[in-house]
Amino acid sequence: MTTLTVPARFNGPPTSGNGGWTAGAVAEAAGTLGAVPPLTVSLKAPPPLDVALTLDPDDDGTGWTLTGPLGDDGATAVVATVRPDAVLVGDDADPGPAVGVEVAREAASGYAGLRSHPFPTCVVCGPEREPGDGLRIFPGRLPDGPDGLDERVAATWTPDPSVADSDGQVGTAVTWAALDCVGGWSSDLEHRPLVLAAMSAGLEPRQSPPQAGATYVVVGRLVRTEGRKTWTTTGMYDDAGRLVARAQQLWVAIRS
Repeated sequence: MTTLTVPARFNGPPTSGNGGWTAGAVAEAAGTLGAVPPLTVSLKAPPPLDVALTLDPDDDGTGWTLTGPLGDDGATAVVATVRPDAVLVGDDADPGPAVGVEVAREAASGYAGLRSHPFPTCVVCGPEREPGDGLRIFPGRLPDGPDGLDERVAATWTPDPSVADSDGQVGTAVTWAALDCVGGWSSDLEHRPLVLAAMSAGLEPRQSPPQAGATYVVVGRLVRTEGRKTWTTTGMYDDAGRLVARAQQLWVAIRS
């Protein structure tokens, strides 16, 4: 058994944890219990903020379950589950080729979330979060490429020292968070709000975690939508165009 807490700073919707941060924290905690990556974390309920949650191995030994008090009555409920599997989008998990820093900055200037945002205080992509507090990753649609329409979104990210350790290294939870919302914005998040249902992420072989002060490009690509479900894939590249980390996500549209 191990415990974890989603600090209020790392919210997605105003009263619950950012999905990517929470999933990354859960995956990291599962590692302390013997889980071997790659892992898929499925969110079963809005993660509460500043509440102690408990992660326990399942009785059948195949995964782990995160539980905690939810609602006004404080009854214990399942918040997330962890499984040793990284297949969410099938074979179509490639986030696509690297995008240059200047191209990503130009794309970010057209970020739809600056016009209308379902969760404007989200720690990752919320425009109402101040620099140094939020990650301020603002994914905008990429322009048409030489081979036709590029339907991906991209943004730059320079990690603040406040999300890194004393050596300047960004941890698992923040890395997963940085790979999260860019996937949602590859869909029409402005007009069809989504919440994260499941995510799998990890560093590429022989790559180091993101470093505070370095500039990265994060890219999101829509894979498909079926009913209320949307699948996306995302990637993080360094300023030399090397793929540092990638992720897959399953999203669910909020009922109107």
